[in-house]
Amino acid sequence: MTLHLPDAHGALRAYEPRTEPLPALRATPGSAFTSRTVFSAAHVVADPYADTGPDGPAAVDWDATLAFRRHLWSHGLGVAEAMDTAQRGMGLDWAGAAELIRRSAAEARATGGRIACGVGTDQLATAAATLAEVRSAYEEQLAVVEESGAQAILMASRALAATAQGPDDYLEVYGHLLRQAAEPVILHWLGPMFDPALEGYWGSSDLDTATDTFLEVIAAHPDKVDGIKVSLLDARREVDLRRRLPQGVRCYTGDDFNYPELIAGDDQGFSHALLGIFDPLGPLAAEAVRVLDTGNVDGFRELLDPTVELSRHLFQAPTRFYKTGVVFLAWLAGHQSHFTMVGGLQSARSLPHFARAYELADGLGLFPDPKLAEERMKNLLSLYGVNQ
Repeated sequence: MTLHLPDAHGALRAYEPRTEPLPALRATPGSAFTSRTVFSAAHVVADPYADTGPDGPAAVDWDATLAFRRHLWSHGLGVAEAMDTAQRGMGLDWAGAAELIRRSAAEARATGGRIACGVGTDQLATAAATLAEVRSAYEEQLAVVEESGAQAILMASRALAATAQGPDDYLEVYGHLLRQAAEPVILHWLGPMFDPALEGYWGSSDLDTATDTFLEVIAAHPDKVDGIKVSLLDARREVDLRRRLPQGVRCYTGDDFNYPELIAGDDQGFSHALLGIFDPLGPLAAEAVRVLDTGNVDGFRELLDPTVELSRHLFQAPTRFYKTGVVFLAWLAGHQSHFTMVGGLQSARSLPHFARAYELADGLGLFPDPKLAEERMKNLLSLYGVNQ
């Protein structure tokens, strides 16, 4: 069947859906990865029957949400839980995130999956927080993650960005948290393209100055930092930063624009991965890393390079709405029965955006059941008044 997909100018174009998924999606998961540590930041599945609105508490379909995590673990990927991809601060509040952490960590223990969970300060009213309150909020969340048995990811804090007067405040808060962390953590630097409230993080809008402060935090506590996740969408800056890390501290790329080259690396090193795009790319990403484990860099790039156009589409400005595309693809792929999001975020992208996402994903062969994806895309088009 030919689908008629709308473009950004209101015109319809013909598209012939593929009939078979990518062969790599049929690959049987093998042993654990040996060359890279790879996390997928996972989305949450909303409860479509909940009587709530964008300003109400998040209603989560726990069965479907945990089933998706089992899907990622089954392919050997780690799960980065309660992060930006799970709509922290964009529909999922701290109460919902805490429940998600507890449930997912228990599921990880039961299945033997790797899990790391986000620690933030989103229980605070950003504008009114003091530094002491920011520290206390971080401590509360760190305790929840550590008690769950998961690794902690210290996320960037909107409250700290609003309260800190300069680099010294960041050094004090992060130093305090690292000293009391039971196990090495991952530090997360999320750029303002993902969250405008994080502009000027680490005490400066000048990225070179901010980088120096970030590295100062790590240098003071290298034994408490497993690695850093960098989400600045600047490959050169990430490479420069990872070359300055202390021995034994990893760089986890969070660059959804340039991940194949950063994971492949160069003669001076490489990045591990903690990526939102590995939510929809899970099985394909896992297959690519297994190829890389054999030393076949070219084969790794041949599998992963073609996915960059889709990733850049999903993460186009306003980048913070990439979660909408991630959940849309999960629905088309059959990982959930509906296209509803917590906070009503399914409305954050346009029909032409969805049409192009479908076309790119289908062209890559990402849908396990292309016919199901085609039928669901037809239903969405009809809902918007585009008759086929």
